[in-house]
Amino acid sequence: MTDPVTVAELTRFLESIAPLHLQESYDNAGLLTGNPAMQVTGVMTSLDMLEPVIDEAIEKGCNVVVAHHPIIFKGLKRLTGEHYVERVVIKAIRAGIALYAIHTNLDSVLNHGVNERIAQQLGMTHLRILDPKPSPEATGPVGIGVVGELAAPISFNAFIQLLKSRMGCSVVRHTQWDNRPIQKIAVCGGSGSFLLPRAMAEQADAFVTADYKYHEFFEADGRILIADIGHFESEQFTINLLDELIRNKFSNFASHSTTVITNPVKYS
Repeated sequence: MTDPVTVAELTRFLESIAPLHLQESYDNAGLLTGNPAMQVTGVMTSLDMLEPVIDEAIEKGCNVVVAHHPIIFKGLKRLTGEHYVERVVIKAIRAGIALYAIHTNLDSVLNHGVNERIAQQLGMTHLRILDPKPSPEATGPVGIGVVGELAAPISFNAFIQLLKSRMGCSVVRHTQWDNRPIQKIAVCGGSGSFLLPRAMAEQADAFVTADYKYHEFFEADGRILIADIGHFESEQFTINLLDELIRNKFSNFASHSTTVITNPVKYS
């Protein structure tokens, strides 16, 4: 019989992969609700912290939800249940469920990070950080985004089909392309338009990200293919990534990937 694992031990493990000091200043990663001394009975991994995810955690005997996106970004002034954020927090506290977010800090590591998983999903190799940032506390490469290469150049149509089949997206919003071969690719899960200059500096053929605005597409200027695959679609494999990391580390409680599709964007 192995000793019980506490929430603090679980979070220490997660932070050994993605230290909290790597999160962006606007972020709110870390333990949001729950007692660090509580024993873990099970973990539910998810992209978002929503009520159906909490319900699924309760159903499966999980008292920890580890999600990429934090449910609390700004200070809550009241907990009346009027807003969906308030309802999630109330439900989690009532059920004794700890909520842990691992957000831009997981975006900022190469090994076991969000963008490495996207690159692996696309079959990219020779991976490196797209926008490195200095971090005296880090022992390995850190920064946002990843750049790498496909095994061989492919056509525009083949690339779009690759995105649809490997990333599970039905629609790709993209810039005009003259069918030059595509091999070198930059990726950034979630909202990555700010990294376009870095992708261009790396002479990437394509930049795969999400949340592009109309006028931002003009910045490609025919030099790079911007492919917006959707926020959820770009980061959905983070759910399995977190589940795998936790399963491989801990054997004395169950870890589950949520079956709830939390994507708020629908296509008709």
